[in-house]
Amino acid sequence: MKHPVILFALAGTLIGSPALAQVVPPPSISVSGEGTVSVPPDMALIDGGVSSEAKTAREASEANNAAMGKVLLALKAGGLDEKDVQTARLSLQPQYVQQTRPGPNVISGYRASNRVTIRLRDVTKVAATIDTLVSSGANEIGGINFMVEKASKLLDEARLEAVADARRKAEIYAKAAGVSLGMPVSISEEGGGAPPPMTFRKMAGVAAAAPVAQGEETLRVTVSVAWEIKPAQ
Repeated sequence: MKHPVILFALAGTLIGSPALAQVVPPPSISVSGEGTVSVPPDMALIDGGVSSEAKTAREASEANNAAMGKVLLALKAGGLDEKDVQTARLSLQPQYVQQTRPGPNVISGYRASNRVTIRLRDVTKVAATIDTLVSSGANEIGGINFMVEKASKLLDEARLEAVADARRKAEIYAKAAGVSLGMPVSISEEGGGAPPPMTFRKMAGVAAAAPVAQGEETLRVTVSVAWEIKPAQ
């Protein structure tokens, strides 16, 4: 007979518990701010390789391996570290006779391809590296990616600018609404905080010995900030 009384008392305790009371957030203004910093790229990626065609798959593969071997030796002789050359794609595909009438596909030969990504830690050597690729037998140059390797530290200046921009906007809204800003209650950086470690700019395919202008990269930070508001003073 005592159990219902105990349960009732427990329920009353839970309902009246301050810990379960709904917390109402203070009035606030939430805005976003943006900051940028422009810096020259300090690294480049070059995509290139060799494609070879032959009557049989084996002949195409052997010819491609030999040609790519010459390209890799030339890059090494040019002072490129082996760790900065990475295979990006290997493929072996049949080539078909162009049909003028309906019928089964007829294989005319095979095409083997080997593409590598070259990481240059000195962007002034881009043109010379492309020249080395082409002169050693590479017949595919996919493009160049200029980048900023250590972007996070460089973005600190942009972060300060972004917060200042957010505050400027918040003050405009506060003045229009007849209130004043209090302390910031939350600050978050778009994308979960840390920016990408590298920023890329893609270029179209280029020819050997072509002039290459690396320009500058614009690094950007966006933050969201919420300020507590209070009556205008």
